[in-house]
Amino acid sequence: MDTAITWLNDNSDLLLHFSVQALIALLVLFTGIKVAKMCDRLTVKAFDKRKIDKAVAGFVANIVYAIVFAATVLMALSQVGIETTSFIAILGAAGLAIGLALQGSLSNFASGVLIIILRPFKAGDYIEAGGKAGSVQKIEIFSTELKTPDNKVIIMPNSSIMSGAIVNFSREKTRRIDLVIGVGYDADLKQAKQVLKSVLEQDERILKEPAYTVAVLELGDSSVNFVVRPWVKTPDYWPTYFDLVENIKISLDEASINIPFPQMDVHLHKD
Repeated sequence: MDTAITWLNDNSDLLLHFSVQALIALLVLFTGIKVAKMCDRLTVKAFDKRKIDKAVAGFVANIVYAIVFAATVLMALSQVGIETTSFIAILGAAGLAIGLALQGSLSNFASGVLIIILRPFKAGDYIEAGGKAGSVQKIEIFSTELKTPDNKVIIMPNSSIMSGAIVNFSREKTRRIDLVIGVGYDADLKQAKQVLKSVLEQDERILKEPAYTVAVLELGDSSVNFVVRPWVKTPDYWPTYFDLVENIKISLDEASINIPFPQMDVHLHKD
């Protein structure tokens, strides 16, 4: 007991110094965590103010929080006398080893960062990328979640998305419907053209601007093919597409204009 009291008396200044340093380190750590959370909230608010996709805001906010928290831990360690330079070097070496073992994951992370920066799509957009198509549900650090029209969920690595072309069907407010309608060679082309225009003009979803196009595309093997290209609002694309195909068939039948099926004429010559 006497020995312990003597040791405390002899090292009181040193203990006081370490106690103060430990208290400062805890204060730095506590303050840093508060600052990290505040930065997280401010990042989300800033993105919301600019009407940026919430999935992107959450992604960036998590990264900001992690960076501030890591800096806080290093500052706290330096307060208690731990050499942060060596600590950072050890972390760097460990990170390099882990990175070599997880090259695919790092590639997905880097691709996720590119998605956030370049913003080729946002949550809710219908896209085609990496050979898959669907509506974007979530953009995560390593993957992006898509949902198909038949309610299937596709989890795609971010690197697969960024390694090829990305087709975004939802970015623009309008889309053009492309239809090719064939009529028989014996049909009155002017009448057929008028029937096709009449179908388009009767549909209120067809936009006046840009104007639709109805024109002869080609003289096919068994039919004269018209191209029908109306513009609609993007959400109306598929409902209008399906209705137009049905209404065009009905209207051509009523006008006694046939839509020929592919056929081949065979001529026999007797020697």
